[in-house]
Amino acid sequence: MIFKDTLAIVTGGASGLGRAVVERILAHGGRAALLDVAESGPSVGAALGAPFFRCDVSVESEVERAVAAARQALGGLNVLVNCAGIVGVGKLLGKEGPMKSEYFERVIRINLLGTFLCDKTAAALMRDNAPNEHGERGVIVHTASVAAYEGQIGQVAYASSKAGIVGLTLPVARELASFGIRCVAIAPGIFMTPMLASLSKEVQDSLGKQVPFPPRLGAPEEFAHLVQSIIEIPTLNGETIRLDGAIRMQPR
Repeated sequence: MIFKDTLAIVTGGASGLGRAVVERILAHGGRAALLDVAESGPSVGAALGAPFFRCDVSVESEVERAVAAARQALGGLNVLVNCAGIVGVGKLLGKEGPMKSEYFERVIRINLLGTFLCDKTAAALMRDNAPNEHGERGVIVHTASVAAYEGQIGQVAYASSKAGIVGLTLPVARELASFGIRCVAIAPGIFMTPMLASLSKEVQDSLGKQVPFPPRLGAPEEFAHLVQSIIEIPTLNGETIRLDGAIRMQPR
């Protein structure tokens, strides 16, 4: 797929990795719509020149409404990038007792169910696209995490949700292959997200030094660059790509 022909919905597009993806698409001549629950969403969309639609990805009716509206605003849809999610820190047996099931379920609903809901809604629309010369009708990108493989203490819910996204990727790619729709996941390591940006320079440097090479936090622009490569390379399909500088997370 030619990157400048991208018509993308980016969930979680108002900040962090999602915003970097939107910026890269726009910079290369494509079009993108932001789906997010952030209050800053409308102003970010206006600043970037991209349509914004408020959407809680864990609510099916909101996903259906927002995806349909975004597709109409873009004049089509051939890429979905799922960046919406929450960190979800908490122990199975915490200081205040065992983890509440409601908390675990909330993380799963937003991170995993939200990805599924966006996938099926977008894929149903992409299926009707005219295929390009390679037979492609669309590309879906998931955001997993290295926590899917090396979940740390306190990441019971988060690691479970991200492992679910890894597990979702291959069967989605296999099923949608008959429609010419690819599905690939990215598993980022430690990236400079808004949450990490709020930490002191000393803490940021300490985290960066845990990465073998390059010994620094990942830049959202690097994530966006990989999204571009996924869109452009037809044989990238059904895979989860670690983007982590060779880090392997320790228990704590």
